Amino acid sequence: MTGKENLDITGITFDSREVRSGDLFVAIRGTHSDGHRFIDQALTAGAGVIVCEDDPSSQETGAVWIRVTDSRKALARLSSAFHGYPSRELHLVGITGTNGKTTIASLLYQMHTRLGFKSGLLSTIQVLIGEETRPATHTTPDPLQINAYLREMVDYGCEYCFMEVSSHAIDQERIEGLEFNGGVFTNLTRDHLDYHKDFKDYLAVKKRFFDQLSGDAFALVNGDDKNGKVMLQNCKAEAHTYSLRSLCEFRGKINEMHMEGSSIEIDGKEVWIKLPGRFNAGNLLCVYGVSVLLGQHPEDVIKGISQVNPVSGRFETFHSEKGTIGIVDYAHTPDALQNVLDTIREVNVTGGEIITVLGAGGNRDRGKRPNMARIAAETSHKVILTSDNPRDEDPETILDEMMAGIPPGLQERTMRIESREEAIRTACIIAGDHDIILVAGKGHEKTQEIRGEKLAFDDMEILKMNLKVKT
Repeated sequence: MTGKENLDITGITFDSREVRSGDLFVAIRGTHSDGHRFIDQALTAGAGVIVCEDDPSSQETGAVWIRVTDSRKALARLSSAFHGYPSRELHLVGITGTNGKTTIASLLYQMHTRLGFKSGLLSTIQVLIGEETRPATHTTPDPLQINAYLREMVDYGCEYCFMEVSSHAIDQERIEGLEFNGGVFTNLTRDHLDYHKDFKDYLAVKKRFFDQLSGDAFALVNGDDKNGKVMLQNCKAEAHTYSLRSLCEFRGKINEMHMEGSSIEIDGKEVWIKLPGRFNAGNLLCVYGVSVLLGQHPEDVIKGISQVNPVSGRFETFHSEKGTIGIVDYAHTPDALQNVLDTIREVNVTGGEIITVLGAGGNRDRGKRPNMARIAAETSHKVILTSDNPRDEDPETILDEMMAGIPPGLQERTMRIESREEAIRTACIIAGDHDIILVAGKGHEKTQEIRGEKLAFDDMEILKMNLKVKT
């Protein structure tokens, strides 16, 4: 450390364009650029402190220089300190896994709000501080945003915060320094292999979250996923499990499933939930487990489970006047898509055809594209392959890679239409009175990213425009 001592810090940033006089600038080595290249720009803008991993080329600027071994960890710890360690003043629960994070975090927020507690939510869909909404830009924000939000929650009077924890956030040290009361593991299937070296690396990153939990916290893992045991191997937290299929501490059983919801049994008590499907039964069993571990009375939790509502863009349904059912779901991994289509088949009591509209994101894991197309073709009567968020990739190239996964005998039931709006419209045209249209991949998203530009686009809105909603 060099420079002046006892300097007042007015703010912290890792973006040199946001530096104001008196700020502390942290030089981060990112995936696309290195913040060390912008130190001079930060100094010119008035940065009073520079945190970096390299020795400064010059120390004659009057700024304080702090050299660290890991500037990402430093940013997270500084952010927590700057905001007065807000995670210590909340019951903070992190939810990680490939699928189910958003649903579980959102339902936990709903549950605790219904139980009369002021709560916060950090999720893919939205950030909630009590009942006040903030826009969500990432599944897990950067450390500055996280700690700023947590401080707002504390000041608002929140007692609980439920937070999605992505593998990117763990790997990039965004949650470093946060004090979690509990960690949840949902499942692990193929995803984000454009970022992680391989599945083994993806698994190891998730495990790091549980390795870092303190002995005062709890860890609740899905006993139906073999990777749940891996998460607990070096975990100091109190271990708990939940399951729909095996003997675990929190055990659930599905009695009936319908399009409008399911009847499930938890702790020997039967409850009707408004969310259909085995995956949602598992999600709500997890919500029950977390709530009980946080000290809520089991009977109050059972009652609350019967009242929570579906999450936006997660198996979100509506019925048209002619009887066609429209479903929008965020499923963007092979496992999630399989779960959704299996659920549709199980609750399809009218026997109508299943028409799936599906794309795959650009600049993301290419290996899952043919797998998702194959699953759609094998479990649907008709498939329309289309664009998701092509980003910087050629949409037709993505469609070529998806088409490669369609077995020869199923290609006659598959169409490819690059325009997502046209694909949804076509599905509505060919759908019969009792057919089911699934539009998968984007869920709650309100934009479509094409060649670096985000255009207004809402799957549910387009679906409802082309199918008259039953009133």
